[in-house]
Amino acid sequence: MGGYPIACDTISMTSDQQLPFGSATRRRSIAVRVGNVWVGGDHPIVVQSMTNTDTADVKATVQQVAELARAGSEVVRITVNNAESAAAVPRIRDGLDQRSVDVPLVGDFHYNGHQLLADYPDCAEALAKYRINPGNVGFGRKRDGQFSAIIEEAMKRDKPVRIGVNWGSLDQSMVARLMDENAQLARPRDAAEVTREALVRSALDSAEAAEHMGMGRDKIILSCKVSGVQELIAVYRDLAQRSDHALHLGLTEAGMGSKGIVASTAAMGVLLQEGIGDTIRVSLTPAPGEARTREVVVAQEMLQTMGLRAFTPLVTACPGCGRTTSTLFQELAQSVQSHVREAMPQWRIKYPGAENLSLAVMGCIVNGPGESRHADIGISLPGTGEAPAAPVFIKGKKVKTLRGENIGQELIGLIDEFVETEYGRASNEPAS
Repeated sequence: MGGYPIACDTISMTSDQQLPFGSATRRRSIAVRVGNVWVGGDHPIVVQSMTNTDTADVKATVQQVAELARAGSEVVRITVNNAESAAAVPRIRDGLDQRSVDVPLVGDFHYNGHQLLADYPDCAEALAKYRINPGNVGFGRKRDGQFSAIIEEAMKRDKPVRIGVNWGSLDQSMVARLMDENAQLARPRDAAEVTREALVRSALDSAEAAEHMGMGRDKIILSCKVSGVQELIAVYRDLAQRSDHALHLGLTEAGMGSKGIVASTAAMGVLLQEGIGDTIRVSLTPAPGEARTREVVVAQEMLQTMGLRAFTPLVTACPGCGRTTSTLFQELAQSVQSHVREAMPQWRIKYPGAENLSLAVMGCIVNGPGESRHADIGISLPGTGEAPAAPVFIKGKKVKTLRGENIGQELIGLIDEFVETEYGRASNEPAS
């Protein structure tokens, strides 16, 4: 396939949830509508997630999808792997609608997706997008027919698809063919490079096959997921140069805790800074008992700290040192961050722009006043040997000094008051 031009101009950001790109430029891609969400083009980078409930358990799945959506997931993928889960999908959609949760649902299909979509038309209709893995959509002579059947269902119902290649289920016949071709070269490439080519070729060939069937390019999103940081960067750089399809980014099997977070941000951060990526998912393995929403928060914070979007006010806080003998600043930073994140769903409706609010909670006089002045609202708490007073700065000016045991409650009260005063204006202004 021929290459497509990469955009050299910075995309203008008009959404109240997206910040200027700074030095980054967006790769030009074709926009795809997924339910009520646009992916690609000049639309904001979309955060998505996936449930880990048994989809056949309607109550549990509705609950988790609602939690993910409340946390900020703009698209949620669910497993559709058997008759029971397919039958449950329309009931899940109904349950979400009853809760006024309009997040689009994506069906994750493997092996038997063609049959499930045909047998359960209500499921096919309730889903906003179908995810297809070319490596296990079918095997041998059945592969092309079963892939075509899913594409036909999608076109019949005007649904987009994500053609998602994964190196854990890559078409081995393609890998073998490319390895044989590589062995005949005067200067063979290494095996890792050939595998990357197989990933990209699988995605592009599958997209081309769908287009030949009549599917529009505005109905196709591509992904090529691997679990290694450098491999992911290399694969997506290649894919971005050879296609103008919207791209879904994600490091598959990223892992647990800090390892999964670091690996995902290291890989996707590089690509996003290069303007590659239209929707992202952070595939974290949750610790036992940990909320599934953690992956949504990490994805949001990745985009926000890079200056690509704004979702909720983030708190700047010092790490602490020998001058900060009290844990007060740590506890206060945590309570402030929890408060604004919990308040954000309502703030987003009542106070447009509140997600751009900057906050600072500092632990001593060394950097405290300076950092606090740089934030919209900042507080500098007393460290070792300092007077038991905490000056508060609003837009660079000292407005108050807090003392006593209720500093945290008073600061949160000041934040709420500032949001209502500063951002309430926008919602109360009459339309011109």
